[in-house]
Amino acid sequence: MLTLFAFIVAIALLIAVHEYGHYRVAVACGVKVLRFSIGFGKPLLRWQSKTGGTEFVLALFPVGGFVKMLDEREAPVAPTERHLAFNTQSLGRRSAIVAAGPAANLLLAVLMYSVVNWTGVQLPAAILAPPTLESMAAQAGLVGGERVLRIALDGEDDVAVRSFEDLRWQLTRGVLEGQDVRLSVQGENASTEREFLLRLSALDSRDVDAKLFQKIGLMGPMSRPLMGDILPDSAASQADLRTGDEVTQVDGKSIVDGQQLRQMIRQSVVNQKAPTQLWSIVREGQHLQLAVTPQVVMEQDQPIGRIGAYVGAPPEQVMVRYGLLDGSWQALVKTWDVSVLTLKMMGRMVIGEASIKNISGPLTIADYAGKSAGLGLTQYLIFLALISVSLGVLNLLPVPVLDGGHLMYYLWEGVTGRPVSDAWMERLQQGGIAILMLMMSVALFNDISRLFG
Repeated sequence: MLTLFAFIVAIALLIAVHEYGHYRVAVACGVKVLRFSIGFGKPLLRWQSKTGGTEFVLALFPVGGFVKMLDEREAPVAPTERHLAFNTQSLGRRSAIVAAGPAANLLLAVLMYSVVNWTGVQLPAAILAPPTLESMAAQAGLVGGERVLRIALDGEDDVAVRSFEDLRWQLTRGVLEGQDVRLSVQGENASTEREFLLRLSALDSRDVDAKLFQKIGLMGPMSRPLMGDILPDSAASQADLRTGDEVTQVDGKSIVDGQQLRQMIRQSVVNQKAPTQLWSIVREGQHLQLAVTPQVVMEQDQPIGRIGAYVGAPPEQVMVRYGLLDGSWQALVKTWDVSVLTLKMMGRMVIGEASIKNISGPLTIADYAGKSAGLGLTQYLIFLALISVSLGVLNLLPVPVLDGGHLMYYLWEGVTGRPVSDAWMERLQQGGIAILMLMMSVALFNDISRLFG
């Protein structure tokens, strides 16, 4: 229920802001707006403005919306109202009205990122877990436990890393832009600082997928290898493991991180069996050794080991908060960076340099809406800001039927001095619909593969 509610609120809000951008600028430009509708289908609520005469509608299916303006191309217009019609406005005004929808989404993202920056958010600290074997991070010399202080892409100044999310974002940028990154880290001895080079330029931009950080070797932040809740009659319970036990070794191998321990448990299966492991633990200051035999379960047709317990303590958290001006500036920069990265990603998918598996549809968006809402208002705002940027950028693409397609028509009109002919307009509209249908089909297929594959 939370997932459905969070998804409907997100879609309705983002569409309302988008359409309000069109509406507000249209009114400012002197265009008569006949109807402002959020959703399609049977109207649930409707009321009429006493000043402008606009009919406002909230319809049954809030998955879209539209602003209907007075226009001679759609219906006859009285001579006394011809100056209020959209099609009679100057090229500049028509362009401003069309561009206002995507601009409103981008401004909403800036506002939401600003609110998050001003109020602050608890995020995992940028303390690295041990990198996966033979990964890029391991080859660079990282061993785990390092705190990342700064990061720099080739040719750019160092950027302070305030959380693991900052680190993840900059690494994603490095892969998409084909640039190596330099990490300035602090070891367990806070007096020492070292630099490590990750040669992200060696990664193909098609590697920007769910397994990207596994290839880099930085799966997540450091978490102490503590035992959490333990299920009754599980392998952990049978081995006498208890909540709060800290694991120091498994079969003589040192354990320093919860993710490392989880991987060893998962990969313990050999020939459909999980051999007994000798665990060294610390319990209330005492050093103990326990024999643990993971249970074998099937996951996506592959046998893995499990012990029936929550493994790993929550990572160290830091409060990331900015002042009024700095928070607003950081929000503007974040919106710009996400917009540019989204455009680059789309461009690389078009030319085959990035996987189309990165396209997400309504099912994935609904899933993330529910998950982010479950984590609290701040995480939900971050999710809404990201989707708002995506919606704004998507609508600016030069695809007929989208706002960017109409701006493309106006660019042609500005260069040639004449509008696109009706015949060409019809062909382009049909092509635009075909492109959108193809994108929606790919997105839905990806959703089904992610959630049910």
